[in-house]
Amino acid sequence: MRGKLIVFEGVEGCGKTTQIERSRLWLQDRGKAPVVVTREPGGTELGVALRHLLLAEQQHPIFPRAELLLYAADRAQHIEETIEPHLSQGAIVLCDRYTDSTVAYQGYGRGLSLELIERLNRIATSGTMSDLTLWLDVEVEIGLARAKARGKIDRFEQTELDFHRRVQQGYKELAQKYPHRIVRIDASRSEVEVQAQIQEICDRRGIGHRA
Repeated sequence: MRGKLIVFEGVEGCGKTTQIERSRLWLQDRGKAPVVVTREPGGTELGVALRHLLLAEQQHPIFPRAELLLYAADRAQHIEETIEPHLSQGAIVLCDRYTDSTVAYQGYGRGLSLELIERLNRIATSGTMSDLTLWLDVEVEIGLARAKARGKIDRFEQTELDFHRRVQQGYKELAQKYPHRIVRIDASRSEVEVQAQIQEICDRRGIGHRA
């Protein structure tokens, strides 16, 4: 039986890393299916190199179209090397960011064509969509404060506040457009409460039933 692709999305500092790990432990305890954790960019050897290029502060700017194409390259490799092989083996794949990030960040944030991004996403993924996308929704200012409290901030976290507000608006519109796939999580609450919301949604979708 084919596995499930569960994607965690949200603005900087929304708590994706913490909730992915909590979800991994919960799902491993609950079911027979193997659980795989991956991320974009960086879910493959090629992706690790691309992640450094995309997130590290650069001496020369990466222009928006080049940034978009680097993310598409990472995704194409990720699908072929990591995501599809594990899904075909029946695994539950927990992915830190996927196609909706590109729409929110490069589309709404950078102002690139949403039609172009949609075409590139289809090419890069060969049509593989998430079975469930968990949008960890938190106010931009709160998320950025959390990110800065972690220490060194990356290239995106250094971007102006209006950029992050546009990204947040992108996620809101995506959730309205695809309610069957994207579910909003109130990420302003405690880690335990956020995880409880995630577990409830997974249970309703039949993901993670105890074997």
